Amino acid sequence: MQKMTYPGFSQDKHGITQLGRVVLDARVFGFIAETEDCAGWDLGRMQALVERVDREWDKHGNLPSSLPPELRARHARFYAEAIVRAREHGWDAELDDDE
Repeated sequence: MQKMTYPGFSQDKHGITQLGRVVLDARVFGFIAETEDCAGWDLGRMQALVERVDREWDKHGNLPSSLPPELRARHARFYAEAIVRAREHGWDAELDDDE
C-alpha cells in the first residue's frame, strides 16, 4: 500500500485548499518556515500540523482581525500572495459543485 503524502503547497491544485490554508496559517504562526511547503509530508504529520494550527487559531477566536498586529500583517501578506497565485492557477472564489 502506497503511503499518502501531501504534494506540497507549490504543487497543490491552486493552494487555497484545506491543507494549503493550513500551510499558510502554519507560516503565519511561525510553526514552519516561510519557504516550507510541506511537500512529501505524510498525512499523519499534516494532521499534527492541522491540530497545532487549530489550537493557535482558537486562542484568537478564529478571526484574522483578532490577531496581534504582527501576525495580522503576516496573515494579510501570505493570503494576498496565495490568492494571486491561486487565481493564476484557475481558482475562483465562488464554490462550484465539487467544493
